[in-house]
Amino acid sequence: MTRYTGPLLVRQTGDALLAARASGTSTWNGSLDLGRNSDEVLLSADDWEYRGTRYPYPGKLKDRTIHYWDGEEFVAVSRYAGKLIKLVPTEWNVPTFEIDGIKMLPTSKESPLDDARRKIALIQPSGKTVLDTCGGLGYFAACCLDAGVTRIQSFEKNEDVLWLRTINPWSPDPDAPASGGRLQLAHGDVSVAILQLPSASFDAVLHDPPRFGIAGELYSQTFYDQLARVLRRGGRLFHYTGSPNKLTSGRDVPREVQKRLEKAGFKAELALDGVLAVKR
Repeated sequence: MTRYTGPLLVRQTGDALLAARASGTSTWNGSLDLGRNSDEVLLSADDWEYRGTRYPYPGKLKDRTIHYWDGEEFVAVSRYAGKLIKLVPTEWNVPTFEIDGIKMLPTSKESPLDDARRKIALIQPSGKTVLDTCGGLGYFAACCLDAGVTRIQSFEKNEDVLWLRTINPWSPDPDAPASGGRLQLAHGDVSVAILQLPSASFDAVLHDPPRFGIAGELYSQTFYDQLARVLRRGGRLFHYTGSPNKLTSGRDVPREVQKRLEKAGFKAELALDGVLAVKR
């Protein structure tokens, strides 16, 4: 998919552009790529120029929404295909995403990128070949690239999430020079694709599946057996589980995951908001 390179607006930046025009100034300085860079925008009465292209001033922008230019107007970065998938701003600039209003990444205490950085440190990706089972917005992959991974194979089942990645400037681009060809991103269901992966072909695994109720097959003994098969002896795995409420669900998902991983041939322990395991 072609990556989007135009401006990204949230309500605050849209208001700032309109306020700058009202003040009579000819320029505005700020970020129009969710905090990755700061640019100078040239203002006129009817439109404004960003990186050589002119755009009309936005109308009223929605709260908790990132807007992109679709060629005719600024619209929300969202799609609906049975479920509403939406890129959502955070106070950390690095966005999260929601599916039917359910937040997919933790953002209450830190940036989702910093959260990913803490988790990938557990598998020590430098110089390794890593399997990233459920790529999402690609923050695990981005942190692995920064940490010096040799190669990371990433799968993402949802085509709309892959589309979000083309718009989100914080999602790594497999074709960018900075990736150096080390990130292979595939559109596919890892529970199926893993059957074709060679045995003992990865040094580490990052497994960040959707909730158990949405993707139970990614918590199954069969799938964990496959993770053990493709991982080399001594390889490390971090499995995000979150902390579902045992009182309401009646289940202790992290402990269930730990037991299944041990049955698959791992030594496993609870770590952060998931399970860290080492292939025996």
